[in-house]
Amino acid sequence: MKKILTLIHGFCMALADSVPGVSGGTVAFLLGFYDNFIGALDSMISGTREERKKALLYLMKLGAGWVVGFTIAVLILANLFESHIYQVSSLFLGFTFFAIPLVLFEEKECLGKSKSRAFFILIGTALVAVITYLNSIGNGSSFDISDPGIGTFAYVFIVGAIAICAMILPGISGSTLLLIFGIYLPIITGIKDLLHMDFHAFPVLFVFGLGIITGIICIIKIIKNSLKNHRAATVYLIIGLMIGSLYAIAMGPTTLDNPQDAMALKTFSPLFFIIGAVVIYGMQLFKKLSSPTAVVTE
Repeated sequence: MKKILTLIHGFCMALADSVPGVSGGTVAFLLGFYDNFIGALDSMISGTREERKKALLYLMKLGAGWVVGFTIAVLILANLFESHIYQVSSLFLGFTFFAIPLVLFEEKECLGKSKSRAFFILIGTALVAVITYLNSIGNGSSFDISDPGIGTFAYVFIVGAIAICAMILPGISGSTLLLIFGIYLPIITGIKDLLHMDFHAFPVLFVFGLGIITGIICIIKIIKNSLKNHRAATVYLIIGLMIGSLYAIAMGPTTLDNPQDAMALKTFSPLFFIIGAVVIYGMQLFKKLSSPTAVVTE
């Protein structure tokens, strides 16, 4: 049962990581296995031989579920993102909007004792909003990876490292950051082409993967220490990142290869917004039903 549960956890993380909105870290947090996940990554970097062995087994099971979920998501999303951008963005808004109160509820004791750290919400919100705004007045479209040069590889590497930090940290989605920096659709399309044995984007994807590995190594200690020693400030920052990502998602249509207007009331889909809420609260229900086996260390 524990093995199956870990596979399901990985599958759910992948669905979140593949779309702008809720990060895989947020899903791990909501489903109650975030500490295990962070601990396993930390053990792989600096643990003993026995700790690394246990962490590897756990991450392999989690990774197997992640690969299945991500593959399914990529094969579907690459087509939907261009043709139904406003419905998909409304879904992402639902994911994020309804995840915020759940994070607040999960951490209410910690946050209640450190209300003076609440200003970190403003820092997180402003950070995402500024990055999104600067990107919207920049190229305003997806970054071109069809003819990569040194600059392209450097850009993809740096963005990959930043995005994986967001995917691990509960808060803004790594995919939302890819969207902000204009490489979400090119990367998703490149992965989809690779799954169909078209290797034209492989060099860029390889460099992107190196950026992800670098980001994991650099960020995991910071996250673990921050949650251990400055948990309230970190959680407030996470909430701010999530609030800011609502603006990023609304601006998402402007970053497409064929830019469209930012989401407005007339293009907002209440139905898909509600579906996002149902998915998020469904995850919370799944956490309760799977307890106490939610903690998996083998």
